[in-house]
Amino acid sequence: MKIMVIQGPNINMLGLRETAIYGPMKMQDIHEQMRLAASQNNVEIEFFQSNYEGEIVDKIQECLGVFDGIVLNAAAYTHTSVAIRDAIASVNLPVVEVHISNVYRREEFRQKSLIAPVCAGLVVGFGAFGYHLALMGLLQICDQLSKLKQEQGQ
Repeated sequence: MKIMVIQGPNINMLGLRETAIYGPMKMQDIHEQMRLAASQNNVEIEFFQSNYEGEIVDKIQECLGVFDGIVLNAAAYTHTSVAIRDAIASVNLPVVEVHISNVYRREEFRQKSLIAPVCAGLVVGFGAFGYHLALMGLLQICDQLSKLKQEQGQ
């Protein structure tokens, strides 16, 4: 199994920006923890971060036929990007949306996700540990999809 982790704008600033909201962990530390969890589950994992919407769209599209699923923190684009939403829908891969903070306890504009309707699952408010939860959830979803395809003879 092969999983892509896509990080949106400003996630590269974790550990430095608004630590009262996002915590002290750096993006690289989160990726190391995910890499360890993936290796313990015999899963290949790759990481990508961009502050640019089009690059995120391109990366989602590049996952088609290469990856089994995506963990995505679209960050601010969660609330604004129809392009990312459409890219997710077009690749027909399971995507788990993850947010470090509980967006439902924050500003009203953060409480609407344009991508949630095309994602397989959503993890919010567990801090950096949310990435682990998202990965484990995605592995479960991918396993179920694989078993379903086997039963259908695909």
